[in-house]
Amino acid sequence: MIQIRDKAQCCGCNACGDICSRGSITFKTDIEGFWYPVVNMDTCIDCHLCEKVCPIINIKELKKNDSETPLKSFAAIHKNMRIRWDSTSGGAYSALAEAILEQGGYISGAIYNDGFTGVHNYVTNKPEELEKLRSSKYLQSNAEGIFKEIKQLLTKGEKVLACGTPCQMAALRRFLHRDYEDLIIVDFICRGVNSPKVYRAYLDALEKKYGSKVVYVKAKNKELGWRNLTRKVTFANGTSYYGILMDDDFRRGYHTNAFCRPSCYDCKFKGFPRISDITIADFWGIEKVNPALDNNIGTSMILLNSNKGAEYFKKIVDRIVYSETTFEQFVEGNGALYKSLDKPTIDRVSLFNDLDTYGFDYITRKYFPLVEKMSLKRKVRRLLKPYALLLLRLGFSPSIWLKFLKINFRKHTKSSIKKEYYIIPSKSTVFDIHPSAIIDIKKTFIYGNETVRGLRIPTALRMEKHTKLIIHDGPITRYGIEPYNLRYGAYIEIVNGGQLTLGQGAANVGLTIMCAERITIGNNVRMGRNVSIRDWNGSHVIISDTYKNGGPVTIGDQVWLCTGCTILPGVTIGDGAVVAANAVVTKDVPPHTLVAGAPAKTIKENIKWY
Repeated sequence: MIQIRDKAQCCGCNACGDICSRGSITFKTDIEGFWYPVVNMDTCIDCHLCEKVCPIINIKELKKNDSETPLKSFAAIHKNMRIRWDSTSGGAYSALAEAILEQGGYISGAIYNDGFTGVHNYVTNKPEELEKLRSSKYLQSNAEGIFKEIKQLLTKGEKVLACGTPCQMAALRRFLHRDYEDLIIVDFICRGVNSPKVYRAYLDALEKKYGSKVVYVKAKNKELGWRNLTRKVTFANGTSYYGILMDDDFRRGYHTNAFCRPSCYDCKFKGFPRISDITIADFWGIEKVNPALDNNIGTSMILLNSNKGAEYFKKIVDRIVYSETTFEQFVEGNGALYKSLDKPTIDRVSLFNDLDTYGFDYITRKYFPLVEKMSLKRKVRRLLKPYALLLLRLGFSPSIWLKFLKINFRKHTKSSIKKEYYIIPSKSTVFDIHPSAIIDIKKTFIYGNETVRGLRIPTALRMEKHTKLIIHDGPITRYGIEPYNLRYGAYIEIVNGGQLTLGQGAANVGLTIMCAERITIGNNVRMGRNVSIRDWNGSHVIISDTYKNGGPVTIGDQVWLCTGCTILPGVTIGDGAVVAANAVVTKDVPPHTLVAGAPAKTIKENIKWY
């Protein structure tokens, strides 16, 4: 019978529970949030089937395939941009799944539990459910029942494409005991699985911070680019959190190996031969191998490990753009293919005790704080960097320096050279600012960027008394840490005590903003040439029930305002929306909607743009 004396020798695949016909094996979760089999000795008949399906006990027998190394390897992206955007990598899993669903077959993968309390394996033959299986979750998934369900389907003659961690798919091979013609097994290059308990504690901490329940999680959101490894969490109150690279507490803990399953530190399923038919992963390093398949939206690596896998690949070639790669090319950027995680240097017993006692934020500060270690040379560089950048941006023109000093060091301007919170004027920038007007800068604001040498087109900012301009410090974008870049020919006027708030973004030539009440523009908003935004029509009145003389304007995050469009008073534009060229927006635009025309009307819903 299964007896777990060393937790590193149990991968938590749940196969032993599925094989037990007596129901003698249940799973008990330990303080770390990982489950381990417990045998009821009163009902156990000592048949040893649990040991026979264990992938770790039988790893030597499992480590075989049609070739010691992959038969072929490819870099690939899905032709459907929406699918590629929504996928962890380039959409390879979706292409593989679509092919078998079209044959009336079944797919399996991992989906979130209700309330994001964890992840479990799931089988379906419904194409509309593919979306919730798509994308990695980076947690240990509960596979109880999945092995029995897949075997029942295969016994009935159904086609199945099963996808999971290498240990789960090895367990499936062992559970089935033989190969099935109608089965395709897909695994992925797995760095390690994290504790569901820690993940839920992480979400609890975010819910407390944002004052709302989590309704959506994407572990690798691509709004800020594939390489930023951005975790997006959306809350019921409509706000969203973007955790970028190591700024995200959970990702930082994961990459310090703090809370992965003990077996992940001595993984038996690394290297070759692979046990699956097909292996998929991120193709890190694709920019060196084939730049044509890389625009920072995600690229998949596909390894064909068996003859069956190679044959199945032919069924998806019309869905993907792909190129063959060498063994060396795909190995270079994927160390997790060969190497187990290093054991963490922290005291895990203390970590999990502290998690239970004090919560996730506490263990973040204590065990994997966001601390950047810098040499003296780097410290000096960091200290001097703001001043060097300022000199680079302003040059040696006395007139520009004078404008810079006047606008940034007036009484009611909040700026900081050290933090790079200031306005950069051009030679043609004109400021008409009332002494009582407030300018609050939390980011570099380039006002009137003259991209054509020698071109002198005025850019103006006029602020009446008791008005306010706020420049927010937005998140890192796919271009890095950006200043707010406003190109030449802009005219911004804030009157009647109005307040204009700008988040992260950029505007092309000829932007016009008239603000008399309140205009709020979110992060990552991109504006084309000659865009006009106003919340006031200057006291002119048209006798009409639908006419608005004024009203606050709100533009959400990740909005694209195309050339020549006009945003009229009282309008709210939702996150992710696109306003087409020359459109006149007179009413609210829902999130992720494309509108066009005068007046603007909905052309397409549920859009995503990058």
